[in-house]
Amino acid sequence: MKVLVYDSFPVCAKEIREAVFREEQGFQNEFDEIDHTATHIVLFNEDELPIATCRVFWNKTMNTYTLGRLAVIKKYRGKNIGSAIVREAEKCVQEKGGKSIVLHSQCQAAGFYKKLGYEEFGDIENEEGCPHIWMRKSL
Repeated sequence: MKVLVYDSFPVCAKEIREAVFREEQGFQNEFDEIDHTATHIVLFNEDELPIATCRVFWNKTMNTYTLGRLAVIKKYRGKNIGSAIVREAEKCVQEKGGKSIVLHSQCQAAGFYKKLGYEEFGDIENEEGCPHIWMRKSL
């Protein structure tokens, strides 16, 4: 696997998110202004095809970094790709001097993040009809 980190929004990350969040899960408000300032991480398979992505950015409101928009192409799920990209995001945040990271998880994915050391906080919130919960981890 190859990992690339981008300071701009790469087309390959947009395509992964389009496939996972819009086409598969039905979200409409997938892209936002944060995409233009976030750091984007993309994992590529042995054939150099992009298979997973996420973004990290400084969250002024929470005074910490946020991991967001983590997406793995469906046929690569269950192969520890999600865990690998979370580790890359955490490494990226640490390289930026971050000591902690938060994320807004779909509630159905919270167990995945708990296994990686994240803890829930706050109330469940609704995003486009999908319940989400804030989670955090000290790095």
